[in-house]
Amino acid sequence: MKERIFVFTNGELKRKQNTIYFEGEGGIKKFLPIENLNELHIFGEVTFNKEILEFLTQNEVILHFYNYYGYYIGSYYPREHYNSGYMILKQAEHYIDIEKRFHLAKKFVYGAASNIEKVLNYYHSRGVDLSDIISKIINLTKLFNECENIEQLMAIEGNIREVYYNAFDRIIDKEEFSFDERSKKPPKNRLNALISFGNSLLYTTILSEIYKTHLDPRIGFLHATNFRRFTLNLDISEIFKPIIVDRVIFYLLNKNMIDLSDFDQKLGGLYLKEKGRRTFIEKFEERLNTTIKHRKIGKDVSYRRILRLELYKLEKHLIGEEEYEPFISEW
Repeated sequence: MKERIFVFTNGELKRKQNTIYFEGEGGIKKFLPIENLNELHIFGEVTFNKEILEFLTQNEVILHFYNYYGYYIGSYYPREHYNSGYMILKQAEHYIDIEKRFHLAKKFVYGAASNIEKVLNYYHSRGVDLSDIISKIINLTKLFNECENIEQLMAIEGNIREVYYNAFDRIIDKEEFSFDERSKKPPKNRLNALISFGNSLLYTTILSEIYKTHLDPRIGFLHATNFRRFTLNLDISEIFKPIIVDRVIFYLLNKNMIDLSDFDQKLGGLYLKEKGRRTFIEKFEERLNTTIKHRKIGKDVSYRRILRLELYKLEKHLIGEEEYEPFISEW
């Protein structure tokens, strides 16, 4: 299985014969065999030349870049190797047709709300009283059918997340990690810093999975397509944030694996230090590799595989082969 490599150290990436060579601060020297490499996530200050970009393109390796504070800033996305004009046309058709786009957007928010409910039920069954919050979310979810456009849909989804975030304080029960309100740029408290960092990781993970399909990441359905960014990965992320990112956060905090010493306060915000990022990524990768029994295909599959399967389902919907239904956790 090919690896995702996370580079935190400052240094230089070079091509040495048929492999990638990293030379970093503190005398770090490491060979990264290209045949084992799937993605590179660059957190440190790393320099490289065109030769290495050509080499990575030939071997279909994606580079994801994060800023000084650990948040996603962009990707080097090699030319599309599963290019499909037909699929791009189908994606565009479902985007331009308002009814078709709205239909898919509703599926995404329904999947997101259902998985939020599953997470809440999980902790409620373990003694955290969340009955009032679950009840509010169920009532808000019923309003999806009354929506007439995507803006209304996103407004209700926003309300659901606002109610959902109120549950975080009860699930985590640590005053130093209280939620307060959602803040992003910059995150105003530690919990928001963790949510933003986790969401960034999920966006890049799904972007990498899209690259292995015929889908074009620039054409989303819930999030408006524009000239600047990928949007399909944002759509799919909505479904999986509760069961991947949020579950990792709850685990890390409830097991005391991340504490106050893992954060820095800079430029009016709070950010994870390198040690905290490494701990988060380790658990995030563990979560992606966790297998569960998949009812439809009848065998154990990892969450990472489920992400790819979600994209295949969307492909089938776009070409009219099978109606798309979002993944909803069974526990």
